[in-house]
Amino acid sequence: MSEFKLTTVEEFEAATARLLETGAKVGADSWQLRVKNQTPHCKFGEEGVCCRICSMGPCRITKKAPRGICGCDVHGIVGRNFLRFTAGGSATHSDHGREICHTLYETREGGNYTVKDPAKLKRIAQEWGIETEGKDIYDLAHEVAETGLLEYGKPFGTQKFIKRAPEHTQEIWKREEIEPRAIDREVSQALHMTHMGCSSKPEALVRQALRCGLSDGWGGSMMGTEFSDVLFGTPKEMETEANLGVMEEENVNIVVHGHDPSLSEMICEYAEDPEMIALAKSVGAKGITISGVCCTSNEVAMRRGIPMAGNFLQQENVVLTGACEAIVVDVQCIFPALGPLSKCFHTKFITTSPVAQMPESDFIRFSSESAGENAKLIVKTAIENFKNRNPELVHIPDMKQKAFVGYSFEEIIHKLDGVTNSFVDKTGTTMPLVDCVKSGVLRGAVAMVGCNNPKIRPDAAHIELMKKLIANDVILIVSGCSAQAAAKAGLMDKRAKELCGAGLKRVCELADIPPVLHMGSCVDISRMMILASEIAKDSGWNISQVPVVGCAPEWMSEKAVSIGNYVVSTGIDTYLGVEPYATGSSEVDALLKGGLRDWVEAAYTVESDIDKLGDLMIERIEEKRAALGI
Repeated sequence: MSEFKLTTVEEFEAATARLLETGAKVGADSWQLRVKNQTPHCKFGEEGVCCRICSMGPCRITKKAPRGICGCDVHGIVGRNFLRFTAGGSATHSDHGREICHTLYETREGGNYTVKDPAKLKRIAQEWGIETEGKDIYDLAHEVAETGLLEYGKPFGTQKFIKRAPEHTQEIWKREEIEPRAIDREVSQALHMTHMGCSSKPEALVRQALRCGLSDGWGGSMMGTEFSDVLFGTPKEMETEANLGVMEEENVNIVVHGHDPSLSEMICEYAEDPEMIALAKSVGAKGITISGVCCTSNEVAMRRGIPMAGNFLQQENVVLTGACEAIVVDVQCIFPALGPLSKCFHTKFITTSPVAQMPESDFIRFSSESAGENAKLIVKTAIENFKNRNPELVHIPDMKQKAFVGYSFEEIIHKLDGVTNSFVDKTGTTMPLVDCVKSGVLRGAVAMVGCNNPKIRPDAAHIELMKKLIANDVILIVSGCSAQAAAKAGLMDKRAKELCGAGLKRVCELADIPPVLHMGSCVDISRMMILASEIAKDSGWNISQVPVVGCAPEWMSEKAVSIGNYVVSTGIDTYLGVEPYATGSSEVDALLKGGLRDWVEAAYTVESDIDKLGDLMIERIEEKRAALGI
């Protein structure tokens, strides 16, 4: 076996620099240049003290002008901006979940989409009180899908999945009046509350931000995750590779990017079609390589072993290789810059969703009803573009790492069952993990999530924090771009156990896992809420007592704010490396960084010094251990 070695951030940056040289030759733009052009950033915006929700303004709060034209003070303006940010993120993730519900409704025997995990479908149906006995699996799928769609607009009641949380957590949500009701209602109410002449009280605005976030994490995102498992299979441990070196110069390279697995699954199906492979060979390629960027990549990696080319800030790099025949996108986190960038090369930039239409792209509208036909056309378009490649512009960095992915909640339980004799004689629960924590073999866990952000050296925060935490016997569960940062570095290779403290190394050996567990895409942070809930139930602790914290060191999107709000509201302290746009209000800032603890037993901590951020997380985990007497 070859000697294990992490890939460093310096090596990532050197590879990028080489690709940017190619870009300079053809006059290509890049995010690095655009960051320089946008710096320094607007301080009014960063502090959240500007308001543009009516046309009397825009208003900016200063010492000279302490109130907007309507009389709203800085605390109301910052609170409204924070709530609107949350609503955008909750709407985005929940709309993803809605599309998955619609896709589940379209399943049929022999159709474009089928039910690949009928057992999970039946478990969800029973959980929701839907009769399963004697029903055709597709009739049941349609009934469950329709019930799920009603969660978006039902006139009464609360979200069905919140019953998965421990009783203590549910009582907090009810007491604090943040139980999420219909998903669309929470987003709509957030926008109503922030309209001119409505709420300007910080406590009311932040409380609705928590409720709106919960409607995402325990509503739209959770349905997106659970129904994707039903449709495409519940992830199990899968070996794959990560970083730009997964692209193959001799093959047609198709890169899938975005967040919705409905498109990427069909692309993968048709890329394996013998007819398409024969067509690729007829144009001079040896075959077809599919790789991914962002959360679409996570989806197909954990179910199919499709390699991960990179995360958010590498999306331009795949085009800069000169070897990308098509970058095919669905929704979310897609740079409009891919249009003009692709025109500098031969790459086809193919958009597929009416939600994400962009200039200078080829729009091939994708729908569940015509998914096979759409996917075949996309793959064929990419293959036919192979002959237009300019060999002088081709450079694929020789850089990739092995990664083990696919640790869904169910797969984690399966892995724990394999080590029960070493800890406790009880299968099908999280008790082996709880026992490891109680004994001190593991100090605790960190759920690390989120994006890349040019405000922080890309990937460095994720990777350096992970190295520090695993050396201190803290296991990582990760998703989204954080997961891909770990995979690119090599931290999802099982050999990375050599970087761990003695306790975590022992756990990795016994369970046959890497120290950083890939849990999926950003909607799959809902899996982390289920895991935290089950640990609390099995241990008898409240979620807020469990030695676990959340972390988003490089977050950048509205979705991340929604996620942070539902993680904190679930009782998990959350650590950020980038400030929310709330520092302009001492009242809102104080609520987020401390006051929330009186409501939901958790709060935010923000620290831009990443080494200190790691220390603060370890300190909090040790505080929780001490409070439990372990």
